[in-house]
Amino acid sequence: MDLEKFREESQNRAKSNKAFLEKLRRRKQKNLDNQVHQLHNNAFDHINCLDCANCCKTTSPIVIDRDIDRIAKHLKMKPSQMIDQYLRLDEDGDYVFRQTPCPFLMPDNYCMIYEVRPRACREYPHTDRARFHQLLKLTWRNTLVCPAVLEIVEELKKEI
Repeated sequence: MDLEKFREESQNRAKSNKAFLEKLRRRKQKNLDNQVHQLHNNAFDHINCLDCANCCKTTSPIVIDRDIDRIAKHLKMKPSQMIDQYLRLDEDGDYVFRQTPCPFLMPDNYCMIYEVRPRACREYPHTDRARFHQLLKLTWRNTLVCPAVLEIVEELKKEI
């Protein structure tokens, strides 16, 4: 995975993708979930997250209380210790990891806490969720992070 090439391509398409997704948000396309879910499956048939891990390298998920409790238990820490060591409050008052890349990302792009990773990580890149039309602003931001999301949006533009 050539992340530099991806970054350039995603930036070059950012303006048109933002306009497309905004137009889609206003239209409320029928069967959008089915279309996107099929494109999601197609993209992940040939894209392997372990070849990339750009999401883990560049962004921090929101970490909710249940995530904190689960991860702390896994790490044999108190939740307060886990917060102090790994988390900070962002501008919206949400817990996020203090640093990027993720402190649990290993050099081979595997996750040290994969079995107990935050819900936001489990659901990323959110292209297989229901009510996709509600996630279009997030999807646009994710086109700048995830090669699969960029591909899904580009293919969706061809279909609609």
